[in-house]
Amino acid sequence: MDNNINEELNPVEKSGDTLLVLHHETGNVGIVKGLGENGEVNRISPGDLDDDEILSIERSENSFTDFYSTFYNQLKEPSEFSFFKVTEYEAKQTALNLQKYMDEATDDVKQELKKYEISIDVVEAHRKAREGKIIGKGKDTGNRYVYTAEQVDWKMMEKLGWNKERLEELGALEPMLKGYKTPMLVPVCIELGTISGTIEARLSLQANDFGEVELRFHPVRRMPDFSKPFFGHIFSEEDKRNLIKSGNMGRVVDLVHGITGESVPSLISRDRLTNELVQVRAEWVRIPLVIKGVTLDQEQRRILREGKPLYIENMLSARGFLFNAAVQYNADKRYVEFLLGKNVRRMGMEDFRQVPEVFRGKRLKKWQVEKLKNGEVAYVDGLVDRNGKGYQGYLRFDKRIGKFEFSFKNVWKGEKQQSRKRGRGI
Repeated sequence: MDNNINEELNPVEKSGDTLLVLHHETGNVGIVKGLGENGEVNRISPGDLDDDEILSIERSENSFTDFYSTFYNQLKEPSEFSFFKVTEYEAKQTALNLQKYMDEATDDVKQELKKYEISIDVVEAHRKAREGKIIGKGKDTGNRYVYTAEQVDWKMMEKLGWNKERLEELGALEPMLKGYKTPMLVPVCIELGTISGTIEARLSLQANDFGEVELRFHPVRRMPDFSKPFFGHIFSEEDKRNLIKSGNMGRVVDLVHGITGESVPSLISRDRLTNELVQVRAEWVRIPLVIKGVTLDQEQRRILREGKPLYIENMLSARGFLFNAAVQYNADKRYVEFLLGKNVRRMGMEDFRQVPEVFRGKRLKKWQVEKLKNGEVAYVDGLVDRNGKGYQGYLRFDKRIGKFEFSFKNVWKGEKQQSRKRGRGI
């Protein structure tokens, strides 16, 4: 590849990172603006770039890997594109240079771009190796090794087309020894009698009831099989929709233990790489006390332990900026993940923001909270202003923005009646 792709750049201070996108079929280069509601890439040509529209990613390895992993797994057709990381200030010129390169280079020369594009496999490997949260048989055991390389059945591994050296080079062995699945999909050789072939899967290690370490592989499937009960749980339509769109079911359900028959409260998520359904005991869910500088109160931690999404305001980014975002516990990853704003709307979860139980220092009564949760107006008295003078009024909670609306007079009184009239066609 021509080394002048980043030429004519001024030596100014670097800000955040952003993404360039190359569409394989058309050869067009653009700058990523975000994700569309259906998982399509929103992009803009470099000539039409407005600085306010550019996607900004925090300049740290951890921030980028977390972002890109979430971004990539929400794409509708990721195989149609290649992505390149550049700094914000060089995005426009680099995109112009890359487009010129695509217009003039031969097909053979274009293959060299593979060296520069972002590999989701490498990103997942770095992110998983960094997390240090391992599961073993399902329980979070911290940043420790669960297995040793000597316990691995390397003869079986070689039959699948892998050995220790190749797994180490890929960055997949360490996560496996820590109890994770491989962070990326790997090609696995399968032989069934006279039939042989290769499938994509994630590999993991697991100790059986006799203490022997067995090799497990998790093949890619087109969709989760919702037609059969999952450890006794029958999926509702909302369960299916949440698992497909966000990857997390969003509630605690009782699963039946396959051996003991006991009822186990659990969370369920979807492995976004393989579409395998994964469960974790609710008692093993660990929620951090602090997320990006925000100390969670007891109610917020309860919401996350129950698998529900939570909207958090005024978090502090690595670059020192305040931001708001939704987070949710992922049973497959075993940690609280960030949900991209576009994906939240795509999930049909504009109303996920929880109604606080305190307004202007006054704890709301249960019936008031219920009214607010249902989108109704609640009368509130006993409020005190800055001068110590009492007052009262009407309160409504806007779930779209996660904020209270207050009025001394009930300005929303006629809205419900008008809505009913429209529903009757009056």
